[in-house]
Amino acid sequence: MAEEWLTARAIFGLFPANALEDDSVEVYTDESRDEVLASLDFLRQQKQKPPGRPNRSLADFVAPKSTGLEDYIGLFAVTAGFGADEAARRFERDNDDYNAIMVKALADRLAEALAELMHRRVRTEFWGYAADENLDSGALMREEYSGIRPAPGYPACPEHTEKRALWRLLDVEYNVGITLTESCAMSPGAAVSGYYFSHPDSSYFGVAEIGRDQATDYAERKGWTLEEAEKWLAPNLAYDPEAGQNSDGATEVPQAVSKSAG
Repeated sequence: MAEEWLTARAIFGLFPANALEDDSVEVYTDESRDEVLASLDFLRQQKQKPPGRPNRSLADFVAPKSTGLEDYIGLFAVTAGFGADEAARRFERDNDDYNAIMVKALADRLAEALAELMHRRVRTEFWGYAADENLDSGALMREEYSGIRPAPGYPACPEHTEKRALWRLLDVEYNVGITLTESCAMSPGAAVSGYYFSHPDSSYFGVAEIGRDQATDYAERKGWTLEEAEKWLAPNLAYDPEAGQNSDGATEVPQAVSKSAG
């Protein structure tokens, strides 16, 4: 009877876009690229790396505006969670805790499956940059396909409020019904949202710790005070905002500028 309890919905969009030198990505209203629709603000790894290993930002996977190349970025939001909480409550009223837990787990798995299906169709049909892709289920699970779908709040883009730009661009609440809480958590919880990058060298990574210099730059890009940026970036700060020092006692983490190809 699960089909009576769970409803799946999805939306995606492909937008003309180019990267700026400050690790932001401009999203344009149309192919003329004359009007900026939104700015997506990303962070860059700052920890020292061995020679030849770049300090990455997701902005590296979109063609720089300075090159004149026309690139794109994808955005998506999917859910399979509508009805899951109600179904779980029915099980709980019957003292069936096992199925109450299982129906929520099923909703989570269905949402992830829908996100994978949408990504595959974007790669092979809608964007079509991998139209000849022919991977079996094992290769798909090993993520051997070209392109990534990172999500705001996860290691490559750990700052959660970037979901708000995604919600505006896709009008997610109206089109799909997923809402954002004050802390930018998605409701229903069985939901997945994020970006599509097609760059053949794109890969998943973690930003990890950043210094006050990048926190200050990020605040300026977002139009925030430094204190507001530090609140949202707290898990990634390499310094104590109260003391003004990095965790190792230094006042600043040297900013790494080595970038991967855009």
